[in-house]
Amino acid sequence: MNTQPLPELIAQAQQLVIQIRQHPQYQRLNFDCDVTLGDVSQFFNTLQWEAAASTVDVSREGFFQ
Repeated sequence: MNTQPLPELIAQAQQLVIQIRQHPQYQRLNFDCDVTLGDVSQFFNTLQWEAAASTVDVSREGFFQ
């Protein structure tokens, strides 16, 4: 099991999506798909935001005051 922090894994996945999008072989592909790399990138952006938000310590008294 990977114990690498989730935000780091997400960042690595985002870099892989960028590399795939820029790869000449990928750019030559002509296929139609319901999910695009833009959709995948948006998913990882949202996941990164959620992962970061879940690590905020809101247990301290007066945090939202």
